[in-house]
Amino acid sequence: MDIGLKIKKLREQQKISQEELALKIFVSRQTISNWETNKSCPDVKSLITLSDIFNVSLDNFIKDDIKEMREVVEKATIKNFNVISVVFLIELIVVAVSAYPLFSIKGNIGIIIWLCLFAITLYTASKIEKFKKRYDIQTYKEILAFIDGKQLTHDEAQQEIGKRNYQKIIFAFIAGVIALMICFGMIFICQHLTN
Repeated sequence: MDIGLKIKKLREQQKISQEELALKIFVSRQTISNWETNKSCPDVKSLITLSDIFNVSLDNFIKDDIKEMREVVEKATIKNFNVISVVFLIELIVVAVSAYPLFSIKGNIGIIIWLCLFAITLYTASKIEKFKKRYDIQTYKEILAFIDGKQLTHDEAQQEIGKRNYQKIIFAFIAGVIALMICFGMIFICQHLTN
C-alpha cells in the first residue's frame, strides 16, 4: 500500500477530517489531499508527525514505500548506465571514424578537434568505470545481469570475480583491434575518395 492510501486509511480510521489533520501538521488541507492522492509526498518532518498522530512506528508507516522507491532508483540507475554505455559507443565510433579526415586537415585544427573528441570519450569511459566500480560489476556476465536488474548467485559471482582480470585484457585487446580496423578502413575509404 502506498503512503497516500495509508494516510487516508489511518485518517479515516481515527475519524479525522483533512482540515483537522492539516491543522495538526501545520499544512494546508490541499497538501493533505495531495498526499492522499499521491500528487506529492510528505517530507520527513511531516512523516514523523503523522506517525505520532496515527500512533504507528515510522518504520511500519513507510516500509513498503521504501521498497518501491528502491525499485524506482534501481530502474533509473540501470537506465542511466544504458544511456552512458550508448553514448560511449557513439563517441568511440566518432573518434575512430573522424581520425583520418581530421588529421588530413592542414594545420593543427584537425588534430585539436580530434584530441577534444578523444578527451570527451575518455571522460565518458571514466564515468562508466566509476559506475562499474560503485556497483561492483566488471565482467560481461555481471554487466548483463545488472542491465536486466538481476543478481548473480553467490557461486556465479565468485566465478565472475575470478574472470575479471583476464576479461579486462581481452576486452582491451578486442577494442584496440576494432579501433585499428575502423581507422584503417577510414584511411582506405578516404584515399579512394580523394583519388
